Amino acid sequence: MAVFRGFRAYRPSADKQELIPALPYDVMSSNEARDMVKGNPYSFLHVDKAEIDLPEETDIYADCVYDKARENLLSLESSGALIQDSSPCFYIYRQIMNGRSQTGIAGCASIDDYLNDVIKKHEHTLAKKETDRIRHVDTCNANTGPIFLTYRNCAAINKIIADWTDSHNAVYDFVSDAVEQTVWIVDDSDTVDKISSLFEAVPAMYIADGHHRCASAVKVGQMRRASEKNYCGNEEFNFFLAVAFPDNELEIMDYNRVVKDLNGLSADAFIEKLGEKFIVSKCDRRFKPDKKHTFGMLIENQWFSLEAKSDIIAEENPVARLDVSILQDNVLAPILNITDPKNDDRIDFIGGIRGLEELERRVSEDMTLAFAMYPTTVEDLMAIADAGLIMPPKSTWFEPKLLSGLFIHNLS
Repeated sequence: MAVFRGFRAYRPSADKQELIPALPYDVMSSNEARDMVKGNPYSFLHVDKAEIDLPEETDIYADCVYDKARENLLSLESSGALIQDSSPCFYIYRQIMNGRSQTGIAGCASIDDYLNDVIKKHEHTLAKKETDRIRHVDTCNANTGPIFLTYRNCAAINKIIADWTDSHNAVYDFVSDAVEQTVWIVDDSDTVDKISSLFEAVPAMYIADGHHRCASAVKVGQMRRASEKNYCGNEEFNFFLAVAFPDNELEIMDYNRVVKDLNGLSADAFIEKLGEKFIVSKCDRRFKPDKKHTFGMLIENQWFSLEAKSDIIAEENPVARLDVSILQDNVLAPILNITDPKNDDRIDFIGGIRGLEELERRVSEDMTLAFAMYPTTVEDLMAIADAGLIMPPKSTWFEPKLLSGLFIHNLS
């Protein structure tokens, strides 16, 4: 049973709807963020990456960065650029990118559901990244970026969303980074209660993206509980900001790999070794995989298709059968000696949003080899999370990204 409830969001005033929302803090560098906010003092990057308002040599983990984030958030609130709803609401959030739509509900999930594994995970988190967001959430006293959750499709929830969006005007409707962003406010208390009751029948929710932000929000909630011994469990710090999408609305894009060298092998010797585990075929054009267990490969300006032989596919194991695992276990580690892909500078990862052209560019400039992957599926993600297992690094790439600054959840 999942807890998902409405909340009194701080959100942009109507005239600032295109100025405040921003991409998540972790998809750009500080310098890129500085360029992105030029001429826009309202951008939420002034909150999520507050170092952009401090001298460039400032340590991004210095106390002054978190203090500046809080100062900038409070300034947006006090100026009226951010307004707060008077009663708990849900917020229907639709994104349309390249003709594909995904519609979810922004609300607050329970830190207890995270701790009790009702909210399921599929990634490990890094302490340094957690510490950064813990300090940011705690200092700002707010969840500033939503966690991207998914759940198994529920017809009753879908009907409420469809009925509400058909009968009510959107409060926001704008385009950001070529993605149409539309928001409706569900402010009827009976409908808010109905949505919450329907989520109580959802057996599990899954983190699609945002493991570090989620873990950090939960730990801030635990810190507040420790400092307020008589808490009742209904306080806002017991909940964190999330947008929940039905699984059939989501699409995971390919997450491709480029490799710097062939570990001392010639191209011919490398291809010969591949033939032990894969059916290798030359292609007369770019090869983008269209089914599981196939890969595109670019080497010496030649594209190949690779098809995994059946004896290396462990279909009974939800992690081992992933294409990212098949590539890692049969190519990257044994042939190229890349055993720790998260920390090996001989490999880089390229989100599918950038296309196969980016693989060609990298191979022509600074890499030797590229692999085009078939995307991991949402079903794969759920199966791994249900089994209590962890996905290999860089298994999923979600587009479009949820914007920060559309909804802010205050912890008090």
